[in-house]
Amino acid sequence: MTALNPEVTTMIAWLLLLALVAPSSTLPLSSRQKDSWHLAEKYLRRFYGLPAGLQGRQRSSSLFQTKIKEMQKFFNLKVTGNLDDNTLDVMQQARCGVPDIGEYNHFPRHLKWQNNNVTFRILNYTPDLKKSDVDRAIRTALNVWADVTPLTFKKLYYGNADIMISFGSKEHGDHNPFDGPNGLLAHAYPPGQGIGGDTHFDEDEHWTKDSSAYNLFIVAAHELGHALGMGHSTDPGALMYPVYAYATGYPLAEDDIEGIQALYGPNPNARKVKPKPDAPNKCDPMLTFDAATELRGETIIFKDRFYWRLHPQMPEPEQTMIKSTWPSLPNKVDAAYENPEKDVVTIFSGIRMWALNGYNVVDGYPKYIHKLGLPKSVRKIDAAVHISDTGKTLLFTEEDYWSYDEATGTMDSGYPRSIEDDFPGMDDEVDAATYHYGYLYFFHEHIQYEYSYNSRKVMRILRTNSILNC
Repeated sequence: MTALNPEVTTMIAWLLLLALVAPSSTLPLSSRQKDSWHLAEKYLRRFYGLPAGLQGRQRSSSLFQTKIKEMQKFFNLKVTGNLDDNTLDVMQQARCGVPDIGEYNHFPRHLKWQNNNVTFRILNYTPDLKKSDVDRAIRTALNVWADVTPLTFKKLYYGNADIMISFGSKEHGDHNPFDGPNGLLAHAYPPGQGIGGDTHFDEDEHWTKDSSAYNLFIVAAHELGHALGMGHSTDPGALMYPVYAYATGYPLAEDDIEGIQALYGPNPNARKVKPKPDAPNKCDPMLTFDAATELRGETIIFKDRFYWRLHPQMPEPEQTMIKSTWPSLPNKVDAAYENPEKDVVTIFSGIRMWALNGYNVVDGYPKYIHKLGLPKSVRKIDAAVHISDTGKTLLFTEEDYWSYDEATGTMDSGYPRSIEDDFPGMDDEVDAATYHYGYLYFFHEHIQYEYSYNSRKVMRILRTNSILNC
């Protein structure tokens, strides 16, 4: 058998490499594909232990795919080993600089401070905030962990502290450089001597105490979790999830509390805390929805503090925290609907409503739901759906529903009417509703009803989460 010459061998290796990024094409990589490939390689090296030596045409396709699969599994994406749009989207999100998988850290796991009295020192300050605002953000972030453990934190003003906190950019003294604006926001080292516990923030970011840019308190609470020995969580609702998300209220989820208490035990003098609910699992057979709407060709499903975004071109629903997209919206959405003629999505929570134009909140909101013509006795909308064929919007409240005329901005006369009477075969309450091509899709508890609007009958009964590819 004749041996292949080096040029042919190299070409075969290069074609195999192309198959990962563009499996249906043998054309040279476009500049966009090259950028995606370069981003993925850097990301997997930093967070998933892809060996640095496997570069250019010497990359190992099987190893690269294995690392992509690890990353997809961690972020609860569809595990394909391919560099699809969902995977690239996660890789481009602002995040913590600590690796996601423990064995790729430079330190052994389960490190903790041996003394429950931990010292900290702030070496320098960002010019983005007042010195007092930085002090408050760091102290409040430490208190988040002190509330659920026996740990106490003492601030030092000189000398060495267990946790040394600083702001720096690019290469900042630990041979673990930042990358400029966005991308890596901060990193911290687990408990130990020397650099152990030290926490660094990227000065190339803009730090704030609100949602206008990167909130220092939220990032500090996450990083100081690492400085106390915590790894990353796979729960998107947890503070220790690696991707940045703005949120208000108590920051720890049950997963965070269990993790820190596994290291230090509970606080013997604990005040009562209410952990954030875990992120909902889209394939939980008992999953229920809070609200559903269209938004410019996409479907948005709200559940607890999260929403799923479904797009016809996306193979998997994308789960995001409501506050990370719309900081001014409440954590709980009761109902939502889109009026495509006005390019407006209306969001209901309690007795208030908000209007979205695309992903922007319209000025002048929130308003009271009674502005629509509902009586003051109605305190909550359970579900809402716009029927584009008629220009009417149906608003469901307990066992009744109302019909709102979008053209006149008034409620139709003769309402409310009974859900049970007008939608035979349905439950008498609705959690969420959407409308497509003559069919209403009603969601109640873990059941979805496909209802023919013209025939006035239920055509199919499905599981609620079948819309989420489960």
